[in-house]
Amino acid sequence: MQYSEIMIRYGELSTKGKNRMRFINKLKKNIQDVLSIYPQVQVMADRDRAHVYLHGADYQPVAESLKQVFGIQNFSPSYRIEKSRAALIEAVSQLMPTIYQEGMTFKISSRRSDHSFELDSRELNQTLGDTVFRTLPYAKVQMKKPDLELRVEIREEAAYLSYETVKGAGGLPVGSSGKGMLMLSGGIDSPVAGYLALKRGVEIEAVHFASPPYTSPGALKKAQDLARKLTKFGGNIQFIEVPFTEIQEEIKNKTPEAYLMTLTRRFMMRITDRIREERAGLVIINGESLGQVASQTLESMQAINAVTTTPVIRPVVTMDKLEIIEIAEKIDTFELSIQPFEDCCTIFAPDRPKTNPKIKNVEQYEKRLDIEGLVERAVAGIKISEITPQVQSDEVDDLIEGLL
Repeated sequence: MQYSEIMIRYGELSTKGKNRMRFINKLKKNIQDVLSIYPQVQVMADRDRAHVYLHGADYQPVAESLKQVFGIQNFSPSYRIEKSRAALIEAVSQLMPTIYQEGMTFKISSRRSDHSFELDSRELNQTLGDTVFRTLPYAKVQMKKPDLELRVEIREEAAYLSYETVKGAGGLPVGSSGKGMLMLSGGIDSPVAGYLALKRGVEIEAVHFASPPYTSPGALKKAQDLARKLTKFGGNIQFIEVPFTEIQEEIKNKTPEAYLMTLTRRFMMRITDRIREERAGLVIINGESLGQVASQTLESMQAINAVTTTPVIRPVVTMDKLEIIEIAEKIDTFELSIQPFEDCCTIFAPDRPKTNPKIKNVEQYEKRLDIEGLVERAVAGIKISEITPQVQSDEVDDLIEGLL
C-alpha cells in the first residue's frame, strides 16, 4: 500500500472566527508554492482541514517540505481505499500486521462525512476492531491514549486510512499578517529575523545592499541563497538588490570615521523605508541584537530609527549570539552565513565606531551630503528578482526523467 494523500490540520487558525477562510486560503497558496517543485501534487483546502493529493509523488520529500510551512499544526499521510465495507476490512487486515507490534495497544477512530455509507461511525469502529482481532488475536484495545490509533474517514469520493501524526511548524500562514521589508545582509542574524517574522505570518521581501567593487558577486549570491533558504517556510520571496557604492563612498569621504556606521545605517533605513512605501509594505524587519555590535546599542538604534516613523521589528533583539546560532542551524542558514564574503556593513568599518552617537551631531554631518539625491538614485537603481524554492539534485533527476 502506498500513501495517496496527506491530510493537514490547522494550528492557530481555529481561533480566527469570521476571518478563518482568509487564513486558510493563504495557507493553501503557501503550500502550493512550497510544493510547486512536485508538479503532480494537488492541494485542496476547506474549513476543517487541507488535503495534499500525491498522485504518485514520493511521500517522504513532500512531507519534509510540509514540516516547514507555517500555519500547519500537524498532518497525517493517508491511504485511499475503495468506499465499501469489504475493501476497508481487506485494507485493515493488510495494514495492521505491518504497523502493530505485540504489546502495543490500539484504537479505531472513525469519521463519516458521507452519511449514505452503509455503516455509521460506531458500526465502523466495531467492524474494523473485529477485523484487527481476527488478524492479530493478541492485539489489545485501549480507548484513552493508545499506542496506535487507526483513523478511518469516509468521504464522498472514497475512504481513507491513516495512523501517523507528524508535527508541523505551527505559527500563522505567511502573508496573513501583512508584508514587511527584511534588511537581509549576509550574516547570521538577519535570516533568523526573517524566519521569525515569517512564523508570525509576515510576508517578507528581502532588501540587500550591494557595494561593488567593494562587495563581490559571491556576496550577492550568498544573500540570494539565504533568501532561498527562507522560501521553504512560505513560498517565493522578492529579492531587492540596492546599489549602495556611491552612498558609502560619500559618507567615507565627507564625514568623521567614528560616525560612519551610524550614517550608513541611517541611509539603509531611509532607502528600505522608501522601498517599503512604494511596494505597500507595513513594517521594516532587521536582525539587530541589543549590544552585539556598536550600531546596536540603544543609543545607536535611537539615532538610526530617527529617520523613519515606520515600525521597525527586531525579532532577535533580546537574544544572545548562541541563541541566534541555534535557530540558524535549525533553519539551515548558519553554514551559509559564515562563508567569508564581505558585506556593506563590514567594508569601511571604523576601528572605533561611535556607540553613543548624538542625533544633533549626526544631523550636522548629514548636511554635508545630498541625502535626497543619494536616496533617489539608489532607489531608482534597485534590481528585483524572485527567489523560488530550490529543487534538490535527486528531485531534478526525477523531474527530468518524468519529462523524457
